[in-house]
Amino acid sequence: MAEALHEQLLRMARHVRDPQHHAPPPGIEARRLAVYRQLFFGNLESLLSGAFPVARASLGTDRWQALVQAFYADYRCRTPLFTEMAGEFVDYLEAGGAPDVPEWLAELAHYERVESLLLLSDVAEPDHDPQGDLLDGVLVLSSLAWPLAYRWPVSEIGPDHPPPQIPEQPTLILAQRRADQRVHFSRLAPLAHAMLRSLQQHDRSGREHLLRLAELAGMAVEEVVPAGLVLLESLRAQGAVLGTRRVGG
Repeated sequence: MAEALHEQLLRMARHVRDPQHHAPPPGIEARRLAVYRQLFFGNLESLLSGAFPVARASLGTDRWQALVQAFYADYRCRTPLFTEMAGEFVDYLEAGGAPDVPEWLAELAHYERVESLLLLSDVAEPDHDPQGDLLDGVLVLSSLAWPLAYRWPVSEIGPDHPPPQIPEQPTLILAQRRADQRVHFSRLAPLAHAMLRSLQQHDRSGREHLLRLAELAGMAVEEVVPAGLVLLESLRAQGAVLGTRRVGG
């Protein structure tokens, strides 16, 4: 009895997800199955439309509906949580399994997802000295400041602005939740992006970060350090760099 019920539920789930390729279970009225399909798909489509408004508008209604239907039918999510569904959708796009979508869509969806992740984050900021010496102290990056790099100009894409081709230079962005509890996006120069990425990956003093960046760029130290210090002060002023690690911390 239990096995028969389990099989019937599986058949129903397959049909609700993809009625074109899976027959309905016997004994259930077609009208009722249609209600289930509309309810489940409608909830998913509404959730994803709210999470990715620019992507939806850029694709247009028909292509968006077809994309969500393909995701619903084909992708096997690894979480039952609705709050994580947008992340699963980004994974689906990045895996390249979505049919008939622009090449830039995965990056645009990731860019839109970042905002909600930062808004909902409850991570605590690390202990730090906000007045620490930015050259000689070990720098502390805010947990809510994320340097991002995209091949496509994701901040410019919209319904009337599809990018014709990948630009020669990447789009470098800082996404940050600031003290006003809003997420701000700002464009980064290559040096600023490289510095923030270095801060993410290494515990070093500001001077050590700058010396390493000068070495990688093939630039003289005396060219990089003064400009780098100005950059670090600017990043501290906007809260991306919190300060330095406390001595003994």
